[in-house]
Amino acid sequence: MKFRYFKFPLPEKSEFFGASILRPIIPLDVTVGDITVAYAALIDSGADFCIFDSGFGEILGIDVQSGKRIQFGGVQANMPSQAYLHEITISIGGSRHKILAGFSYDIASHGYGLLGQKGFFDKFIVKFDLLKEEIELKERK
Repeated sequence: MKFRYFKFPLPEKSEFFGASILRPIIPLDVTVGDITVAYAALIDSGADFCIFDSGFGEILGIDVQSGKRIQFGGVQANMPSQAYLHEITISIGGSRHKILAGFSYDIASHGYGLLGQKGFFDKFIVKFDLLKEEIELKERK
């Protein structure tokens, strides 16, 4: 399945980026129990696992802090940060997978969730083609 890169227009043209920035953000559905929410997430090969902000978990009906607590680090200022693991189902282009994903109070609530190594790259072969502005996913069998 193929997706287009998401194009973010810049308020003013940049010598480096031009008029917009491209990001590998794709649509998916996230299901917990009988609640399904359409969402958009950033494919991040540098993320160790899939992680979403705690507010999104609460929308899904998750008691975030009841999950298994793990620590993670990365680009956030306060390290280490905490995430709570919960089983969710992600649906991308008709492909459904139960995964463990982290929910954290330490990441931006208005950003995108991250699709990382565990829970995404172990389910899909991912091909990025920035020049064609295209992302291709092939489900692992």
